[in-house]
Amino acid sequence: MQKLKLGNSDLNVSRICLGCMGFGNSATGQHSWTVDEEQSRAIIKHALELGINFFDTAIVYQQGSSEQFVGRALKDFAKRDEVVVATKFLPRSQDEIDKGISGQQHIANSLDQSLKNLGMDYIDLYIYHMWDYQTPIEDVLEGLNNAVKAGKVRAIGIANCYAYQLVKANSIAEKNNFAKFVSVQNHYNLIFREEEREMTQLCAEDNIAMTPYSALASGRLSRRLGETTKRLQEDTYAMGKYDNSASQDQMIINRVTALAERYKVSMTEIAIAWLLTKVTAPIVGATKIEQVEAPVKAVDLKLSAEDINYLEKYYVPHKLVGVMAQNKPDSAKSGQVWMQNAPKV
Repeated sequence: MQKLKLGNSDLNVSRICLGCMGFGNSATGQHSWTVDEEQSRAIIKHALELGINFFDTAIVYQQGSSEQFVGRALKDFAKRDEVVVATKFLPRSQDEIDKGISGQQHIANSLDQSLKNLGMDYIDLYIYHMWDYQTPIEDVLEGLNNAVKAGKVRAIGIANCYAYQLVKANSIAEKNNFAKFVSVQNHYNLIFREEEREMTQLCAEDNIAMTPYSALASGRLSRRLGETTKRLQEDTYAMGKYDNSASQDQMIINRVTALAERYKVSMTEIAIAWLLTKVTAPIVGATKIEQVEAPVKAVDLKLSAEDINYLEKYYVPHKLVGVMAQNKPDSAKSGQVWMQNAPKV
């Protein structure tokens, strides 16, 4: 497994990051398609065997049970200093705002809860899950810097942000000698390439690592026309992101299918190999052991310039969807849909 430095940090990460959103107690009601601890442990163990050392979760995933599953598995199957653990914190809730809890205190509380869930003394990459329009960015950055100075966090990242926000935040951090964001985790895949407007060039110039989520478009880039899965049928959040552009996206998916047949590999390998030409480490989720194998194989699959042009030809501009569509300055409820099932901290 190839490894790279994560942006300007000293973290060495595998080219594939195992996304752990699919792990956790489904009884929380957040997602019906998640897998239990026994299955989660088996997937994590197999990922480690294949050379993956980079794991991404969040305090909000299944009310903290994803973090708990990940922490217990890594404790049993890996040495702490040989894995890179990323987790994310949400914006302040309205209840916290009403109680006068500052951004710094919110981060401290969230971090301590995540450390408890993971059973760890520190987090390698602590990620600002989405921009909090009700909290000054200076307050957020100082809270994160305090966590780094305390030794509880090695590096910080940001997710679901616009390029101007990332520039603004890192400029303020530099001015105040605070820790800067070394990575960005946004929505990016072969059928959703809006990051290429500004973010990809910014990250290339400033050496900020891109670790995008939804690398396979919630399974759409790994399934031929007519094939379905439980997640494709039940993940209403993903449906909201992709169903409105399904007809135009299908032309690209058909080309993934054709190229996979030409190379005699899986569609997953083609889609991930394409993304690996653009980013440091895509986040790839799994709810079955075998789903880890194709992304790992993709690391060694080299696509030609002609292949890349062939896959990209039919892309057309897409509207912002998912978290980015909800998390906008003109929305009084920015990010609140994600926070409805968040654990109390």
